Amino acid sequence: MTDSPTPWQALPAHPQLQAAVENTLNAWWPKVFGYHLLKLGGFSSAIDSRGCSISHQISLDCAPGAGVQADFHQLPFQNACIDAALMSLLLEFEEDPYRILRETDRVLISGGYLFIVGFNPLSSLFFGKLLPSFRQRAPWQGRFFLPSRVRDWLSVLGYQVISDERFFYHPLIGDPNRFGFWQDVLRAWLPGAGSLYLLVARKVDIPLTPVADKWKVAQPKWTTAATAGRAGRVVGANGR
Repeated sequence: MTDSPTPWQALPAHPQLQAAVENTLNAWWPKVFGYHLLKLGGFSSAIDSRGCSISHQISLDCAPGAGVQADFHQLPFQNACIDAALMSLLLEFEEDPYRILRETDRVLISGGYLFIVGFNPLSSLFFGKLLPSFRQRAPWQGRFFLPSRVRDWLSVLGYQVISDERFFYHPLIGDPNRFGFWQDVLRAWLPGAGSLYLLVARKVDIPLTPVADKWKVAQPKWTTAATAGRAGRVVGANGR
């Protein structure tokens, strides 16, 4: 398994990067209600989520020092007890990201929110993957998943993606204050090329009992005795 970098300070342009994530999430926090917010991983735990109306916020990580130290694949919570969950830059550094999504789905309530922040491979950030001197550095040593692939995983689990956003148009190579003109050009002309993406999804439970199609009209059922009696009446009426 690829080792996850230490939160934010290990990333290039980390003050600007973290601020961009927090600003993007701030637009969503007032829309989330409930009792428990689960923040998975060190990056999520460091996010300022005071704008969220959920007061009980749980930080969970594999590393010591977290509010709850546990394995992402075996969350120490009952089924359907978490109202919202945040995964910020988590799936890229884990060996089995889909298993983590399934385990998070187990603890989320029906209608619960799932926020996923990740690195977008269809952006200027991918240039670091092509340069040998950057391949073993954070964040390029992780795996970058297409947002469409993550959406497919969520669809299989029965989630409705209600928002798919791109933001932060810097390649994370060099001074974050550079390339301001090109960042503006990408934002205006290629809005899907942001270095980060945010997927907001809600858990939708599908009823297990199938509902019969309303257009199908039930056909009358005749018993043998009823059919014989009806046939006798018809014969008697015809006098045959």
